[in-house]
Amino acid sequence: MESEPLTKRDFEALARFRFGIRRYVRFSEDTVRDHGLTPQHYQLLLALKGFPGREWATMRELADRLQLRHHSVVELVDRAQKQGLVERAPHPSDARAVRVELTEHGQLILARLSAMHRDELLRLGPALELPIWDDPPQDR
Repeated sequence: MESEPLTKRDFEALARFRFGIRRYVRFSEDTVRDHGLTPQHYQLLLALKGFPGREWATMRELADRLQLRHHSVVELVDRAQKQGLVERAPHPSDARAVRVELTEHGQLILARLSAMHRDELLRLGPALELPIWDDPPQDR
């Protein structure tokens, strides 16, 4: 089954959405750097605070959430721990695993930066709306 060709409107919608994503990413990168963090550190803090059902995660879970290799997450956590952003704690039920948690300092920085990110998303609004497609092709 072949897909229907994209229309000019489809290309415009894709380009607008991609532009909105890039503007948001650039805002995020510049903002976190202005506050002394790397974009990766901000993503780590957000992944911890936003982890479903709890506010800590294992290295393996962080690797999945951040789409990084395990050893890269270990290095990222090491650097964040040296900055006082996160700490390691024993896993409650798996002696082989360690949980990573935000420190109070990490919580404060994350709260400030995330409020700025929320405000930017509200400002960008329509530029980040998913493209609306014409009727999708039907199975033939």
